[in-house]
Amino acid sequence: MQNTEKILEIDHPIIARDLTILRNKSTTTDVFRLALGRISTILAYHALMNIPMKDIPVETPIQMTTGYKIDAEIVVIPILRAGLGLVDAITNFIPDARVGHLGMYRDEVTKKPVDYYVNIPNGIENALVLVVDPMLATGGSACDAIGFLKSQGAKNIRFTCLISAPEGVAKLQEEHPDVSIITAAIDEKLNENKFIVPGLGDAGDRIFGTT
Repeated sequence: MQNTEKILEIDHPIIARDLTILRNKSTTTDVFRLALGRISTILAYHALMNIPMKDIPVETPIQMTTGYKIDAEIVVIPILRAGLGLVDAITNFIPDARVGHLGMYRDEVTKKPVDYYVNIPNGIENALVLVVDPMLATGGSACDAIGFLKSQGAKNIRFTCLISAPEGVAKLQEEHPDVSIITAAIDEKLNENKFIVPGLGDAGDRIFGTT
């Protein structure tokens, strides 16, 4: 059973239009990147909801008033390589966010994630950690990444992805029920090769033009 309080599937006309562009196998790399950037901005907006704020004084041309600044450390952790496609949207909102990297690939035989690179900023135990990856398929990479970050002290984690499979959502909620999921779409299922259906193919290949 899904924990609906911990998953947000964003219903928005721009997302519906741009997901259509991303799903189309004829979409070129440049158009794919532009559509991904637009959706990523909407995802980032929602991923950054309800973060701590601090009151600060600000002088307008008319008088003094109360302004606000973000009172939280933000760390973005893309799951390489495809997760890089979601980073800019967050750092556009939070320019001083620190960015770490977790390198993983899916073993084509076992269908399980394999780690190959780790570079995580210090101090994640006190930060809001945004883990980003375009696809939540089996949930293996997401759960592996989040489990590792928790072992390094992370306590406040949100997972943001472009599209999800119900199987991946269920696995992530089962293993990490404290982690919120922000996604643009929950698709139908995984196929026999563990690809999301209808999906959009390999997100990394399509972002970087390596198909």
